[in-house]
Amino acid sequence: MDLATLIGFIAAWALIIATIALGSGAIVFVNAPSFMIVIGGAFAVVLMRFTLSQFIGSIKTAMKAFLYKAESAEELITTVVELAAVARKEGLLALEGREITNPVLAKGVSMLVDGHEPAIVRKSLTTEMNETVNRHNIGQDIFKRIGDAGPAMGMIGTLVGLVQMLSNMSDPKSIGPAMAVALLTTLYGAMLANMFALPISDKLALRSAEETMNKNIIIMSVMGIQEGQNPKVLEELLKNYLPSSKRDQELGDGDEAVAEE
Repeated sequence: MDLATLIGFIAAWALIIATIALGSGAIVFVNAPSFMIVIGGAFAVVLMRFTLSQFIGSIKTAMKAFLYKAESAEELITTVVELAAVARKEGLLALEGREITNPVLAKGVSMLVDGHEPAIVRKSLTTEMNETVNRHNIGQDIFKRIGDAGPAMGMIGTLVGLVQMLSNMSDPKSIGPAMAVALLTTLYGAMLANMFALPISDKLALRSAEETMNKNIIIMSVMGIQEGQNPKVLEELLKNYLPSSKRDQELGDGDEAVAEE
């Protein structure tokens, strides 16, 4: 689970709720017409821009912002260096049946064991990476569009409330509810965009970047293993994906495996 997303989400909403509770009370901030205009309107407008399956799929994608934690590049490099050492010492068939938790890496190793041509292996892994990136981009775009639509629908709700208020100035009792719609739709739109949709979109972009980097590491690793590349050389090449501060750190048992050759 991504604690940063969860803590930030809870803290942001808790601060707003606490501020409201310490003021005049929460009930005055609850307005069904405003909620329908902003939430319902924003989601309906965004739904028109995408297919239903894409819209529903974006909900699953959004869960990654809260629950998914990508495998660290350091752990992935350690794993592939160990696999490279085994393959170089005992052959590709020695990798068959080894437990590999990363499904993409497991697929690549399986293709190596089955004896597929390098071009086929690279094409298969690259296609999978591109399709994953495309799905993530759609999820990011949907939440970004929700973030854009929220304030816009809030402005529409404000105009609706003002029209209602100005058209019934002779009835003092109607001014209050109409003004509430006018103001609360703006509030709801700002909260939907800045406390939900846009942060989710940004976090999904981060997740996509992490997964893309890991898949690039896997593609380079699988091709290196198939070519019989020295595990130490492969490790040094893969370390280029890491921040400079982590490149000199020992990543695992890969060096020991190389030393046993």
